Amino acid sequence: MKRLHSLAAAGTLTLSLFAAPFAAHGAPTDTTIGGRTAVALAGSFLSALQGLGVKPGPIGPGQIEEHEGTVFAVFPITSGAVDLGTVHGEIDHAGGLSLTAGTTRVDLTDFDIDLYSTGTPVLTGLVTANGSFVGRLPLFDLSLASATVSAKEDILKVNGVALTLDPAAAAALSGVFGTTVPASIAIGTANVRAELEGYRHWWW
Repeated sequence: MKRLHSLAAAGTLTLSLFAAPFAAHGAPTDTTIGGRTAVALAGSFLSALQGLGVKPGPIGPGQIEEHEGTVFAVFPITSGAVDLGTVHGEIDHAGGLSLTAGTTRVDLTDFDIDLYSTGTPVLTGLVTANGSFVGRLPLFDLSLASATVSAKEDILKVNGVALTLDPAAAAALSGVFGTTVPASIAIGTANVRAELEGYRHWWW
């Protein structure tokens, strides 16, 4: 892979998706100790940013990589906890993302991805515009329709989580940049690879 630049993000991932394969085993709460989440960015999203004159940039230890013509935003997993029996948990990521057009800059940080058993899963983040804190807003809506879960020893994988721009985020960005940012545009597809500290002790 060709590393293009660093990309920031800090966030949490609630893993209700993991309950079905493991609830029967009575799994305890386990600690995430590493891994990464990689988002294959949709070409339509990158083209839309370019057309609006908005340039994405780095904030932190994440990375943007290109592999065989596809651009990936990669976020390292730092910590968290997963209870596979009760369908609750969080996985923390390092990093954030800046969006810049001329003298206007928006920072998106502290990403929190919640996969609920009911309702629409959504990724929220802290939004700062030109140095002024706006608040925590829903950024991306998530679809698990094509997602898959697999596990082997101390590794959990969730692949094929589709991300689209949330209407609230589109409205906020449109206001800040003084243009129309289309809602529900496809952002990309996320794959999560989480390492669990105690997974090997109860799985077998």
